[in-house]
Amino acid sequence: MTAETPIRTRFAPSPTGLLHIGGARTALFNYLFARHHGGSFLLRIEDTDRARSTPEATEVILKGLDWLGLNPDEPPVYQSAREARHAEVARQLLEQGRAYRCFATKAELDQMRAEAIAAGRPPRYDGRWRDRDPGEAPPGVKPSIRLRAPQEGVTEVEDLVQGTVRVANAELDDMIILRSDGTPTYLHAVVVDDHDMGITHVIRGDDHLTNTFRQVQIYNAMGWEKPRFAHIPLIHGADGAKLSKRHGAVSVLEFEREGFLPEALCNYLLRLGWGHGDAEILSREQAIELFDLGGVGRAASRMDYAKLTHLNGVWLRQADDTRLARDVLRRLAEEPGLVIDDTVEARVSLLMPALKERAKTLVELAASAGFLARPQPLTFDTKAQLLLTPEARTMLASLAPRLEATDFSVAGIDAALRAFAEETSRKLGQVAQPLRAALTGTTTSPPIDATLAALGRTESLARIRAVTTG
Repeated sequence: MTAETPIRTRFAPSPTGLLHIGGARTALFNYLFARHHGGSFLLRIEDTDRARSTPEATEVILKGLDWLGLNPDEPPVYQSAREARHAEVARQLLEQGRAYRCFATKAELDQMRAEAIAAGRPPRYDGRWRDRDPGEAPPGVKPSIRLRAPQEGVTEVEDLVQGTVRVANAELDDMIILRSDGTPTYLHAVVVDDHDMGITHVIRGDDHLTNTFRQVQIYNAMGWEKPRFAHIPLIHGADGAKLSKRHGAVSVLEFEREGFLPEALCNYLLRLGWGHGDAEILSREQAIELFDLGGVGRAASRMDYAKLTHLNGVWLRQADDTRLARDVLRRLAEEPGLVIDDTVEARVSLLMPALKERAKTLVELAASAGFLARPQPLTFDTKAQLLLTPEARTMLASLAPRLEATDFSVAGIDAALRAFAEETSRKLGQVAQPLRAALTGTTTSPPIDATLAALGRTESLARIRAVTTG
């Protein structure tokens, strides 16, 4: 690999479940590394586990990557469609004497494993067919093909994150590359696919590090140029344990449902195990400019949902109002009892700049906008009911004509409320809070003048009259 070789990275998930947060970060790092170096980011669906791979899981992966904006530069490669090529390479190794047929039966392999465990040794194939004449094979046994791995020396990898890592070849056995039924093993298929796809850098979780030593032996046996490897530490929960459902959302589309923005999640994942000085809030363009593997740490990262939520609030306040209104209206449309029409859409759009100032997720944002779509009669929460005392209702009845006389602009409403408060010797909050309860059914909302303007003259006065005449 020369300095002029175009960078090509890949994300290679198995479609046996959801796109998890660890996989999303791996995809992000591959994407950013390729973009930083002007290269290509590819996707390979490793669907050779036919019993567990499903089209539904593949679709979830594709949707998750699309939501995150991590779209590959070429159509996805499906590993299952390349089995003939995997078998071809295995047979080529066989013909070159770098692999051999193994006729060991399942019973023999089980016994081999049991004896090793009983003796306190790692279970390993003992090489009984490595130099044996295939003519001695028992009748009716279909052979697997095993790599003739080196038995002396070490296999060494210069990892771009972990540094120099090595293992004694005596600790590795002759792995199967083609099963007795003719299907390739995962470790073999990955090497063939990475070679054929021209992958220059394999960036993946450090749980794959032990696989790398075996895969390097296949590269060496074929005389192929090896990619550079970079193994990223895993993501743990806040308690240091392996990230799981009990720690909260772990799949990408769960984060979407819970109201996180993709740019916020990507920003958070970028900083989870990678750093560049004190930089915290990074756009996609800035991330591409700054990202390289030198900033990736070697220690496991800990998922901090509170920090992610805070970061999401920052991105929410920066987000386009039209986009946020569209998402909020979609969420409100899924709630029973709410009516979404052109009037409600206009209200949400008008109030969005104020609504987003306090929300940290789209779920919170939709909840705070719900009163704009709620038909009368409103329901009032406990705090709102306590505010709507007989005295407060009388005050609101006096206020209504003042409001009706304004042009119902934010400035006009604000002036009317302040004048009314001053004339009746009240603080502005003593007017605004009961008014807020009457308009929203709660005690929280954006500034009261903006809230009134968004509801409009007719709806605002109707809601006030509902509590003053009921």
